[in-house]
Amino acid sequence: MTGPRFLRLALHGNSRYRGRRVRRLANGTADLAPIEERSAAAADTGRGNLSIVEGDLVDRDFVAELLAVHEPRAIVHAAAQPSAPYSQINGERANDTQHNNLQATRNLLFGLQETGLSDTHVIETTTTGVYGAPAFPIPEGSAVMENEGEREEVPFPAMAGSWYHQTKSFDAANLRLANEQFGLPVSDVRTAIVYGSSTTETREDDRLATRLDFDYYFGTVAHRFCAQAVAGYPVTVYGRGEQRKPFVSLEDTVEGLARLALGAPEKRPAAHTVYNQVTRPISIVEVAETIASAGADRGLDVAVEHFENPREEDETHRMEIANDRYADLIGEERIGFEEGMTEVIGALLERRETISAHEDRFLPDVLE
Repeated sequence: MTGPRFLRLALHGNSRYRGRRVRRLANGTADLAPIEERSAAAADTGRGNLSIVEGDLVDRDFVAELLAVHEPRAIVHAAAQPSAPYSQINGERANDTQHNNLQATRNLLFGLQETGLSDTHVIETTTTGVYGAPAFPIPEGSAVMENEGEREEVPFPAMAGSWYHQTKSFDAANLRLANEQFGLPVSDVRTAIVYGSSTTETREDDRLATRLDFDYYFGTVAHRFCAQAVAGYPVTVYGRGEQRKPFVSLEDTVEGLARLALGAPEKRPAAHTVYNQVTRPISIVEVAETIASAGADRGLDVAVEHFENPREEDETHRMEIANDRYADLIGEERIGFEEGMTEVIGALLERRETISAHEDRFLPDVLE
């Protein structure tokens, strides 16, 4: 093999998952272009060295064949059911989420070991949600435990708050085990809440546009608030909204993953290495107020209203989270939160009719 070669297990797989199982719950502003059109757009913008292979990572035989044929040097694994609210609907959705996410990652890890690819760099996007909301600062992946005068660095305890987040807690543990038992270089990228509607690359061709979900189940809190502002719907802050959540722009997210995937082999981690992919924590009420301000700049009259919180959470939690390793990887923040919200509102205003037609998706459904 010549040059950097990596396998991306990510966005198209997630769109298939949504289309097959949860389309009636999720409403993006527009569906993704067919994969053939996206591939053609990539070639037209100077990225013609892509191969598209469709399959299910839950299928162990498919994964083994995929790895044997392509022999990747690095894998960016972001193929998962990504919604905490979806996983909380009922037992069926919880089982669906856990089976899909855990089986896919296990197949990938064992597939690499069994096909003799133990030098392949595995980069998985887990989530900062594995940490829960502890009352003390969150380190970048590990903590020092003391007992009877002895000290040891141990994995930070998983305190996930949903059946989805629990899958990523299990994935983190399995990634660590695969590193120890198989020697796989592992980068565990714990991604925060992502905001933004495009990247430098996707702006080059409309066919490369990614999803921009605004519903309760698959839209992030920031994007859902932006859609409410565009539709003239009150921005719904649950409870006091003073709890801080970690955020990162789509641009910075992609940049970090690309740098890990395309890095020189000698810079691959020897151990299970955790990156807290976050640029800063922001309170929910600050998110709402920032969006109201950005909306006003576009002529929108945005009301911020507080509603009873249906979730069990500390509405005053002041999250502190270390991100030194990730900051060293990407350097300065590329898209600030205010700029990101302005971009998202602009993208949503172009599809205002679609959003207004689906206002019922801003809040959770009562499902049978």
